[in-house]
Amino acid sequence: MLIGKRISGRYKIIRMIGGGGMANVYLARDMILDRDVALKVLRMDFSNDEEFIKRFHREAQSATSLTHPNIVSIYDVGEEDGIYYIVMEYVDGMTLKQYIQAFSPIPVEKALDIMKQITSALALAHQNHIVHRDIKPHNVLIDHEDNVKITDFGIAMALSATSITQTNSVLGSVHYLSPEQARGGMANKKSDIYSLGIVMFELLTGRLPFSGESAVSIALKHLQSETPSPRRWNPAIPQSVENIVLKATAKDSFHRYASVEEMAEDLNTALNPERLNESKFVIPEDDDVTKAIPIITNDELFQNQDETKVIAEQDDTVASGASSKKSSDGKKTKKDKKEKKNKKADKEKKPKKKRSWVKITAIIFGIMVVLAVLAVLFLPGILAAKDVEVPDVSDTQLDKALSALGASGLEIGEVIEREDDEIEDGNVIKTEPEAGSIVKEGSSVDVYYSIGKKKVEVLNYIGRDYEDIENLLENFGYKDIVINKVNDESEVGTVLEQEPGKGESVIPSETVLTLTVSNGPAKVNLKDLTDYTKKALDDYAADTGLRITFAEEQYSDSVPAGQVISQSPAAGTALEVGSEVNVVLSKGAEEIPPQEETKEVTITYDEELEGTPQTVTILIEDLDNTMTEPVETFEITETVKKTLHFRIPYKGRAGYKIIKDNSVYDEGVINYSGND
Repeated sequence: MLIGKRISGRYKIIRMIGGGGMANVYLARDMILDRDVALKVLRMDFSNDEEFIKRFHREAQSATSLTHPNIVSIYDVGEEDGIYYIVMEYVDGMTLKQYIQAFSPIPVEKALDIMKQITSALALAHQNHIVHRDIKPHNVLIDHEDNVKITDFGIAMALSATSITQTNSVLGSVHYLSPEQARGGMANKKSDIYSLGIVMFELLTGRLPFSGESAVSIALKHLQSETPSPRRWNPAIPQSVENIVLKATAKDSFHRYASVEEMAEDLNTALNPERLNESKFVIPEDDDVTKAIPIITNDELFQNQDETKVIAEQDDTVASGASSKKSSDGKKTKKDKKEKKNKKADKEKKPKKKRSWVKITAIIFGIMVVLAVLAVLFLPGILAAKDVEVPDVSDTQLDKALSALGASGLEIGEVIEREDDEIEDGNVIKTEPEAGSIVKEGSSVDVYYSIGKKKVEVLNYIGRDYEDIENLLENFGYKDIVINKVNDESEVGTVLEQEPGKGESVIPSETVLTLTVSNGPAKVNLKDLTDYTKKALDDYAADTGLRITFAEEQYSDSVPAGQVISQSPAAGTALEVGSEVNVVLSKGAEEIPPQEETKEVTITYDEELEGTPQTVTILIEDLDNTMTEPVETFEITETVKKTLHFRIPYKGRAGYKIIKDNSVYDEGVINYSGND
């Protein structure tokens, strides 16, 4: 498993984004240049072929010289622990094959724009003597701005040096194979032009010109069958545009475009008014051109033996005639003595021969006259073709339908496969002429049969927002879409997984498409944070992933300083990880300045002491004093008045005590104003 692995200490593999018979392609991150790249990793079953590996590197390195806006750039080639890889530009989009499946048929103007970009890229490759050899929509990428880029340059060239036995790989390319490649010949620049024509056909019609049940049957059609008219399926195609397809896909490469540049010129002028209704491209007839000799089967060989024998007899007759003529001519030459005897014998036989030939000629002439009269009288009625009705073979198995048509005296024309949502796979859709038509016996009837409902390749939806692809899925025809929502760090609505996976062929209307979609991070139920200290808040944030923010502190008579007074959102709210929670901390009770109070007291002197001093001690309890330390100690010999000063705390109280000669003379309490 390569996901998460770092190749060469630089390329971190994120996920698989594609694959084929030769390699798998991954989205990777270049940790040095901090950019996304596409990492193509050679399959392990190719990694033991030393010759192939050398060619693989050589061709991949040569492709790095192709710098063009419509060619996927190759950044690096390497090997690590038996893993051979190529680092390429990452194109955020889809293959042209997926684009055709999603939007076919492509409007003519758009199709021409795509083909212009492809031919521009291929022209540069051919100028550098690089033949792609595997041009097909699967090897063309198109991004969200409709920029086209060709990929797999050089890789296809390396592939031609080894045999590929993966059936899927062969089938993937044989639809675009040139006739010379199909017969085992070397691919050249004109082979790329042929493949371009097939790609253009598919762009314009949404279908392939040739299909079959096996790679061999498709290859044979490339060799033997002329490319059908694209206008048959898309009448909106101008003749000038169709001509480009027909010329590019000519069986004989001599009749194709001489170069990609020439094809590009035709693409640029195809929609010019003077070209729209030009004559249809027809391959010129040339009697001097060497003709292909048809394959002769064993049946045909034996069937023609009698004909060969007759021809031989005719040749002998002609030879005898020539000899006779020579002899007759020789009669005029008197110098040849050796032939005199033979000439004499010939002279003796000549009257008899002449009479025989006259008699035979007369008989033959008589017979011919009789036959001519009989032909005039009777043959028109015998040879006139009967009218027959085309039987209704719709929704009948193909082999039975063909038998029924043959039994009705009709010839089978083209047997054409079509995708159909109603008719079962292998059954006939319709005939042309249609059922019930009256035609002459022996007329040709084309048969259209179903290959089942239209299948499409599943696109890669992972990483995309479900709302963005909802309409696309509807256009594809998906009826049963199951959405599984899970908590994840990804944004809400992001597709995380899909089933079926990318690249699988499915019938959308019959397929359950299951998408796992992010519901965002898991929720956290917010606690009541009242009385939490700042340290307790920090611990709670670390455990839950929430972010704690602090509002301005407030005074509180009931909550000690440094503890939470209030919070927002309220306790019990479900929050996503990373959400913000705002709290208010207490500053404690508000400080109010102390009250300053005075009290005047009278300290009487005991007259009985007749002048003996009395000791007086004054004690005060307030913000500045305590009862343990006297405020003042003095002696009196007469009654005195004293003013006591107090600083009383907010909502607090003060007290005093007067001691005279070790006895409490007076004491009291002074309350803060407003206290009960």
